[in-house]
Amino acid sequence: MSTAIEKILSHSIGKNVSAGDFVEVNIDFAYFHDGTGPLIIDVLKEMEVNNIFDKNKVAVIFDHSAPPYNDQSATLQSKVRKFVIEQNIEKFHDIGEGICHQVVPEKGYIAPGMIVAGADSHTCTLGAFGAMAIGMGATDMAYILATGKTWLKVPETIGVECNGKLKEGVTSKDLILEIAKMIGTDGANYKVLEFFGDTIKNMSISSRMTMTNMAIEMGAKTAFIEPDEKTIEFLGRNGKKFKSDRFSEIISIDSSLIDPKIACPDNISNVKSVSEVEGIEVDQVFIGSCTNGRYEDIYEAARILKGKKARVKLIVIPASKSILMRIIKDGIISILLEAGAVIGVPGCGPCLGVHMGVLGENEICISTSNRNFIGRMGAKTSKVYLASPLTAAASAIEGKITDPRKYIK
Repeated sequence: MSTAIEKILSHSIGKNVSAGDFVEVNIDFAYFHDGTGPLIIDVLKEMEVNNIFDKNKVAVIFDHSAPPYNDQSATLQSKVRKFVIEQNIEKFHDIGEGICHQVVPEKGYIAPGMIVAGADSHTCTLGAFGAMAIGMGATDMAYILATGKTWLKVPETIGVECNGKLKEGVTSKDLILEIAKMIGTDGANYKVLEFFGDTIKNMSISSRMTMTNMAIEMGAKTAFIEPDEKTIEFLGRNGKKFKSDRFSEIISIDSSLIDPKIACPDNISNVKSVSEVEGIEVDQVFIGSCTNGRYEDIYEAARILKGKKARVKLIVIPASKSILMRIIKDGIISILLEAGAVIGVPGCGPCLGVHMGVLGENEICISTSNRNFIGRMGAKTSKVYLASPLTAAASAIEGKITDPRKYIK
């Protein structure tokens, strides 16, 4: 009786392991971005490593500063480009391709059962594909690039069982915010959050990615969803499917009872129903990020915005170039532009608070991203509310926090 993560690790090293064991494992795929790349390169130089372990198992994606917001960031990107050329890394995606956690699965670089390491905390997003996906710091990633291995403590797994049909106007973002409220910011420290149940089974891959993306905000080591036919169809490839037989504990949720939710400043677990805080005026709305910048997110937001005008700054940034091309082809971008939205270059955008929508003193933003701590998107006096694309779109129309259900026909 083992968890899926224990099975993945056991398969990798050739012997059975359990939670609490310390193991060294082979990394099946690794990736980093322009933000972490320069630090990784510096560590590799200090280690006197001239060649990475396998150029075919490494991807580099520019997403945090796309395009670069000052001369320093441009210089650092040049440093990473030089490294890519020296190491002959073919899976390199320059400015405009999109966010690393979106591009990697879109390109089919991963498969179920893989152990994936990314130099970004939201690497846990890829647990939506039945992989063990773990975020790494620069030093750990440098070691992986040098050796193809890493060590870790086998984590326990908390099962999060979600059953019931989500109401109209309620999304996976609302569900994961409710879970964050229940678990808290440290309730899953160094554990795996595995989502299952008929709610999860009926979700699209995009919605599943929203769920796994935010596991790190509860302290989790990673997240996991058992792969199925939707997983294989999205990735365009098969892999090894693992299923959990047990959990250290199970949290059960009736998804049909969830209303639109919003995480209020300055804590991801400070979650309320949107109806409780309706009417608070906002200065900016951001729809995008590795949490909610996918096609279905932008499509649903456009349904609400169609024929209406935003009263505040509205920034929409697709998570990848392929998503941008699709919303252009389908005419969605015209709806957004007519509503007054500004469309950004595919990437992280203002989520990290350095460009493309930085907040000024005392400004309030509703964001579809994943973090709302003090100063996350700009000035320390600014405030960030986290919500679904539906709530964000409705709030843009009214210039204040608004329950999206009034706009859903």
